[in-house]
Amino acid sequence: MYRYDHYDHQMLADRVQQFRGQTDRFLTGELSNEEFLPLRLQNGLYIQRLAPMLRIAVPYGMLSSRQMRKLAFIADHFDKGYGHFTTRQNIQFNWPDLKDVPDILAHLAEVEMHAIQTSGNCIRNTTTDQFAGCAVNEIADSRPYCELIRQWSTFHPEFAYLPRKFKIAVCGTVDDQAATQVHDIGLFIVHNQKGELGFRVLVGGGLGRTPVIGKEIRAFLPEKHLLTYLDAILRVYNREGRRDNKFKARIKILVRETGTDQFRDKVEKEWLALKDGPLTLIQEEIDRCKSYFREPPYKVLPAQSEALSVALTSDVLFANWVEQNVSAHRVPGYAIITVSLKETGVAPGDVSTAQLNFIADLTDRFSFGELRVSHEQNVILADVEKNHLYDLWKSLKSQSLHSDNSGLLSDVICCPGGDFCSLANAKSIPIAEAIQRSFSHEELRDIGQMSVNISGCMNACGHHHVGNIGILGVDKKGSEFYQISLGGSANNYTALGDVIGPSFAQDEIPGVIKKIISVYREHRTVDELFVDTYRRIGLQPFKEQVYAQTD
Repeated sequence: MYRYDHYDHQMLADRVQQFRGQTDRFLTGELSNEEFLPLRLQNGLYIQRLAPMLRIAVPYGMLSSRQMRKLAFIADHFDKGYGHFTTRQNIQFNWPDLKDVPDILAHLAEVEMHAIQTSGNCIRNTTTDQFAGCAVNEIADSRPYCELIRQWSTFHPEFAYLPRKFKIAVCGTVDDQAATQVHDIGLFIVHNQKGELGFRVLVGGGLGRTPVIGKEIRAFLPEKHLLTYLDAILRVYNREGRRDNKFKARIKILVRETGTDQFRDKVEKEWLALKDGPLTLIQEEIDRCKSYFREPPYKVLPAQSEALSVALTSDVLFANWVEQNVSAHRVPGYAIITVSLKETGVAPGDVSTAQLNFIADLTDRFSFGELRVSHEQNVILADVEKNHLYDLWKSLKSQSLHSDNSGLLSDVICCPGGDFCSLANAKSIPIAEAIQRSFSHEELRDIGQMSVNISGCMNACGHHHVGNIGILGVDKKGSEFYQISLGGSANNYTALGDVIGPSFAQDEIPGVIKKIISVYREHRTVDELFVDTYRRIGLQPFKEQVYAQTD
């Protein structure tokens, strides 16, 4: 785990005290709404449709069991008994009282957590693969580099007021699980021909109103130059990004209007003045951050225990869960577990106080006291002994956390939508539930791997552009309608979905999804995934079926 030194602790204490004074002055009328706005945003506080919303940073998705229990305490004492994990690997609380927010921040500081830079025009929480450090196809553990970026970007004085918010993702595995190509900066860990470690650098990706896949500006960046090159990119953006129109302020617009080659030239020129300066990484500094993520005390275990084999053959429900929610681990005898937060009838990503505490207990019992949050809004126990899987599954059943739908159609990625967000054009949560209820367990397994992403507005917090099926809430003369796109993907072959045609009313969506699935079933070849079938046959067969007139 990352760790704070005395400077970090003092910094957080000072920030909490500062915001306490700012909040008191606002509540007594000494600060206007306009004056308080940038102050609260710097501390992760939004004003939503019904109440304030506090977004708490979870660096690259990692939490300790102690931190998880603190989140449960906050949910129980300052909210309505639950939290919401987001697609940025953070957690949000939707119902805090404004007067209580400084107290919440003080509680977070006790466990080395905060809400700094989770909002506003700054560098947001850096994300990465939820299996980092454990994946069998890992090139290198991405977490130390995420930590270096976190330390560099937190309170960076030059980048506190960027033209627009800024998001970075790091991928250290062969198979990208961090949606790296649709970030403002996407970093892929690679080796050059000499075997040296470095980064392939993409710039200008992003979703929202103008979805764009990032453009490569460097095929190989040496490891030691990570921060100097990031600094150069941010300097060019900060200097030349538009501030006159927030819809054209993201770096993706700057890259497009400048041209990829010319933007690369600007960054390289800026970098020449920085590349061997104070931000150049020395090996001692890299090793320091790597030391935060030392390998836990793994046991020498057989690849498959006899007890597990017996459980798999005697309990079909357990076997289904293992097939869907258990991933291979690089250490023999261990497994990576995805704990699904997508039980039908519960908002995707929502987790109750009881479940937060329960997962913390399981983390201590089964996974060395550490857990991860995925950008798919699920929880990961990354280091579970295989011979403990049956006991873990039975424990998860007691808190309705045993859904065996990881990666299936019902594992919906979904923003809070119009039920909470003041920016949303339409509700997202009821759409997710309606889709989940439309397919039986047998149908889900037959359909196979598929991503369904739902956003309540064009800000795309649900990443609808890169869902195999993407659903976007739109306003149609004051009514809530939904636009469908097909063929999106966030993996190595990242693609933006194609809009199928005119939007649909809320009650039409389950039937539309069923028609889309029927076309897939009709045209797929053996073991062909939905997205591969779509790429092969194109949009037209789906469009004809969805809009076909019925008697």
